[in-house]
Amino acid sequence: MKLLILTQIVDREDPFLGFVHTWLEAFATKFEKITVICLKEGKHDLPENIEVYSLGKEEGGSRLKYVRRFLCYIWKFRKEYEGVFVHMNHEYVVLGGWLWRLMGKRVTLWRNHFEKKLLVDIAAPFCHTIFCTSKYSYTAKFKKTVLMPVGVPEQVFPLGDMEDREPSSILSFGRISPAKKTEQLIEALSVLRDRSVAFTATICGDALPELRDYETMLHDKVKELGLEEQVTFIPGISFEKVPELYKKYMISVNQTESGSYDKTIFEAMLSGTLSLSCNENLKGEIDDIFLFTEDSVKELADHLEQLLLLPDYEKKQKGEELRSYALENHSLSSLVEKVFKEMHGK
Repeated sequence: MKLLILTQIVDREDPFLGFVHTWLEAFATKFEKITVICLKEGKHDLPENIEVYSLGKEEGGSRLKYVRRFLCYIWKFRKEYEGVFVHMNHEYVVLGGWLWRLMGKRVTLWRNHFEKKLLVDIAAPFCHTIFCTSKYSYTAKFKKTVLMPVGVPEQVFPLGDMEDREPSSILSFGRISPAKKTEQLIEALSVLRDRSVAFTATICGDALPELRDYETMLHDKVKELGLEEQVTFIPGISFEKVPELYKKYMISVNQTESGSYDKTIFEAMLSGTLSLSCNENLKGEIDDIFLFTEDSVKELADHLEQLLLLPDYEKKQKGEELRSYALENHSLSSLVEKVFKEMHGK
């Protein structure tokens, strides 16, 4: 089957969407040919059966230019694909869904977010199938929705040795955004300090220009709470460097709401890092020691303390258990297999 994939960025070095490169590589093993249309094109090294076309954001331009190019491409390459996989950007379905339907293409949308959007409701009728990973995602309400693995490339995240990690180290990794609720982690770290629990914490990530005030607030909060010696901020890194990052830390923390099912939760698991989150999708799936109630600073602090004080042998054992869970339920290979079957209407 020949596939058209719509995505935001194709750039293996992008700190937010570099993982898309690994998805494309995996899809290339199952589909005969893949045509990719992206908003912005950067560095990539993809298999021969993939062709990438950019709408031109890297050159600058207007939305009107992007829309014209988009419509031109989906018509120009209409004989080069039979199915359509739209990654996150439901706007592409709103713009092109009617045309794809008229041309007899199978249309699928990957959309996983708790936020309600009118355009998602407009896009849904044009889709044969909608994919999401969380049962709390806004798109989970549609009858045509199929729950999917998160899709973390297992070969990219090998199991790290617990002995090589910084003792009592905590990592918060991802873009700097209010949706990540990093201020709650900082407050929980203050509680640990007051309890005389030893730790060091690193907050790794960048903020978009419009969120710089939020980033400044986080730095100010660390100073206000007197945590400068325990908490370090470092810039975001390319996706290729992320596996080595996880190997350095004992614990990875994620406070994102359950509707998103952040992939960093499972990147950490695959790396053998103790992955702590408030995601309700994981209730009954993993040990309760790794789950705290959303927005509860006290519970976050309690669980961090529990994990930090575990004996080394138990940290290693639990890290291996988390990796096994992620491999069995959220690997990229299993995601690609399910998408392939859905694209064939199976």
